Amino acid sequence: MNRVEPRTLPGFMELLPNEQILFNQMKNTIENTYQKFGFLPLDTPVIEFSEVLLAKAGGETEKQIYRFNKGDNDLSLRFDLTVPLSKYVAKNYGNLSFPFRRYQIGKVYRAEKAQRGRYREFYQCDIDIIGDGELDLINDAELPSVIYTIFKNLGFDDFTIRINNRKILNGLFESLGQKDNSVEVLRIIDKIDKIGKEAVKEELGKIGVSEEAIKNIISFIEIEGTSTEKIEKLRQLEIKNKTFEKGVEELEYVIKNIRLFGVPEQNYKVDLTIARGLDYYTGTVYETFLNEYRELGSVCSGGRYENLAEYYIDKKLPGVGVSIGLTRLFYKLNELNLIKANKKSISDVLIIPMVEDLNIPIYIATNLRNNGIRTEIYLNNKKLKAKFKYADKLEIPYVVVIGEDEINANTVNLRNMKTGEELKVRLDGDEIADLIKNG
Repeated sequence: MNRVEPRTLPGFMELLPNEQILFNQMKNTIENTYQKFGFLPLDTPVIEFSEVLLAKAGGETEKQIYRFNKGDNDLSLRFDLTVPLSKYVAKNYGNLSFPFRRYQIGKVYRAEKAQRGRYREFYQCDIDIIGDGELDLINDAELPSVIYTIFKNLGFDDFTIRINNRKILNGLFESLGQKDNSVEVLRIIDKIDKIGKEAVKEELGKIGVSEEAIKNIISFIEIEGTSTEKIEKLRQLEIKNKTFEKGVEELEYVIKNIRLFGVPEQNYKVDLTIARGLDYYTGTVYETFLNEYRELGSVCSGGRYENLAEYYIDKKLPGVGVSIGLTRLFYKLNELNLIKANKKSISDVLIIPMVEDLNIPIYIATNLRNNGIRTEIYLNNKKLKAKFKYADKLEIPYVVVIGEDEINANTVNLRNMKTGEELKVRLDGDEIADLIKNG
């Protein structure tokens, strides 16, 4: 027989059970946090009609789409969760309550060049708040609270949510006569952390920005101080431009109200270099960094957009949202040993039957599960030593041994695998469950 080598496509992540347990714990932490803030769950198809999915795509995005034909249908795999959300809201507009608060955690696909830490299939964890016609700016101040809560729940303390407003940048460029260049200038500024100030100057010069304008742009993004001081310094620039003034006003309002949502000042700051490379965002923008590990890049980003579903419906649907690239984040944190995949099993207890009749072992297992205890029964015919070795290897905390003597005495032996302590416990009732729950 010709055997096929078992291999996985580059850019697709497969984990060992202990790693998958940790990954799922992180995913569940994010999902539970989203739910606590009242976001509704949503799941959209992985495959969409290409015409629908690519309504607003182009350039590099379109080149990265997995696209194929099946019968008469031209189909594509979703490349993010925002475009499917746009379609969903347009399609179900009449059945939704606005503001529509949704979260979605799911896999997306991009035909990028596979490399360490970058995947072709990866999980995104998105939240968005979408308004019908308008959406109050207070929503922009709430999202940092969600981000803060997630990363605290994931076990991080030293992180910063960096905030800016695209109107400030757009207004600045208008005042410098660079309105037509604004999208490209924003893309270049967005790279300042990666390529440095001098390289940014060089790239700005290549697209025709004058030396005087470059000087003013660099001076602007180098404004220092606390968030409040930066906003005051923006006003002191006395830039007479309505877009700029509106951006400063919005940024001040968001920063003021973040405090009301309980985010400590050490965990957020105004950063005038944050532009978000896409020209999709129109107001508030966010990027979140783990301060001691800036090489990770932004671990959660997003912002305010003007019209979510303009390619699908004639309703104006403004919104604000953020996204966490969970697969990449997990890989990087694991690589840096910032998280530990120590848990080898999800079972709290292993039941070891030493009898042929499994009625009693199954009864006990069912009772423990009904008490919320994750319970596994060892069903293979092995020696007792092998069964204990199995529990030990998977680091299952407790073992319940049930033999004829135990059944006759209406007891079981409950062993704490960590301490080696063994107790005789009544077979019926909830005593086993209570001892396991109380450790």
